[in-house]
Amino acid sequence: MTDILGGERFVNVEPIDKGWSEDKKYCVTDTSGTKYLLRVTPIERYEVRKSLFDMLERVAALGVPMCLPIEFGICVDGVYSLQSWIDGEDLEAVLPLLPETEQYVLGLKSGEIARKMHTIPAPDAQEEWASRFNRKIDFKIQKYRECGLRFDGDDYVIEYIKINRRLLENRPQCFQHGDYHVGNMMIDSDELKIIDFDRYDFGDPWEEFNRIVWSAAISPHFATGQLCGYFGGEPPLEFFKLLAFYIASNTLSSIYWAIPFGPSDLDTMMKQSQDVLAWFDNMRNPVPTWYLKDFYIQ
Repeated sequence: MTDILGGERFVNVEPIDKGWSEDKKYCVTDTSGTKYLLRVTPIERYEVRKSLFDMLERVAALGVPMCLPIEFGICVDGVYSLQSWIDGEDLEAVLPLLPETEQYVLGLKSGEIARKMHTIPAPDAQEEWASRFNRKIDFKIQKYRECGLRFDGDDYVIEYIKINRRLLENRPQCFQHGDYHVGNMMIDSDELKIIDFDRYDFGDPWEEFNRIVWSAAISPHFATGQLCGYFGGEPPLEFFKLLAFYIASNTLSSIYWAIPFGPSDLDTMMKQSQDVLAWFDNMRNPVPTWYLKDFYIQ
């Protein structure tokens, strides 16, 4: 069993503290001066991390710009994966400083990348989407009602979910990044890179955009571009109805999810619930106000 952090393989090891992952993450440099991302996970998560590594190989084979999977194995500290290093900047920080047209173009690219990832089909044995997601919604509504906290306008959100469950019927399923927003993207030499596939899943490709609230709050131009890049033009109304549905579902679960993390995260989610209601006019209009229908690249 190797000591991945020991020996003479890496001449420099720098811990990385960012992110929500359970992994211990490091920027490591080998004797040739090449940097890598090293992730170490408890051995109990071997199967989960092996599945993730295998999936990263499938996504990388599509030409998706990302941390490329290089090596996977067992070490004295658990399970490790070695990936290529992205020596860039967090898109979340850079995006607001760019001209609106550049924000939109980066959004276009992110939408095209999502469309490419969604060509990976779900397993044949995957449960039918409507039954699976309806069960998830029932759980979220119950947990929200039991958590003891409410946000203004939650009745609009719950009612929208209630009357639009039919939209889940006969939806296709594919690979999902699972946490697709500007916080999991970087800019490296002017190229957009996608990171943190830890929450990957298989499901409705349109559910992938349930995290677009984070992108839209930072840049409506990026969020608009992402949708136009994905669809190759203006999204259909049916998409917006489902987008509102998935965002409504996440808005409920974000409240009880945030409670253990303390007042700051809870305040963030409470504020976001009000943003969502404003964007969708108390769930009366499925096309959010941040969607810039008339924006064109000059």
